[in-house]
Amino acid sequence: MLDVAIEKQLAHFTLHMSFQAADEIIVLFGPSGSGKTTVLNCIAGLTNPDEGHIRLNQRALFEAEGKTLPIQKRHIGYLFQDYALFPHKTVWKNIAYGMKNESLVLDLMRELRVEHLQQHYPQQISGGEKQRVALARALATAPDLLLLDEPFSALDDKTRERSHAELLRLHRMWKIPVILVTHAKQEAEKLGDRILYMEEGALQSNLPK
Repeated sequence: MLDVAIEKQLAHFTLHMSFQAADEIIVLFGPSGSGKTTVLNCIAGLTNPDEGHIRLNQRALFEAEGKTLPIQKRHIGYLFQDYALFPHKTVWKNIAYGMKNESLVLDLMRELRVEHLQQHYPQQISGGEKQRVALARALATAPDLLLLDEPFSALDDKTRERSHAELLRLHRMWKIPVILVTHAKQEAEKLGDRILYMEEGALQSNLPK
């Protein structure tokens, strides 16, 4: 269970965010600049809120009056919008970075159909392949929570459809909370067990038509 209740002053507004997530896909949906990625970064530990708390499976990741848990101890997988693969490392070394065990990595590579790319470098593979490699790397740490920041935005329609199916299938297998950021309404409705609509750092009661 993820429990988030945070406040953070941003350039043009104050972010106020409060929600809980069980083993479900929660979509943070809204226009660009509404604070969606900031919420992910606070959960991951890349930045800190000003007030509030973030807890995962009864562990305090952030407490305004307490200690902040370091990034590497949070047990969170993060798939960035640009995938953030290491250009000087092969696909295998990218995925194996921070892995829990080799058998898990091999299983993930088979599930995501990237095992034939082990010795390739990121610049040698397609956008869809990069996305699957980055997802495998995020899951190779056996995380308690998966954060996805617009992971499908750079993909063509056919690859995006296939990636949606892969995410839903992997979620059924892993049964962990997934927080997905998107500004595509159709994608949000397709993938989300729940959709949290954000504007200027605050949750809105109704989705736009």
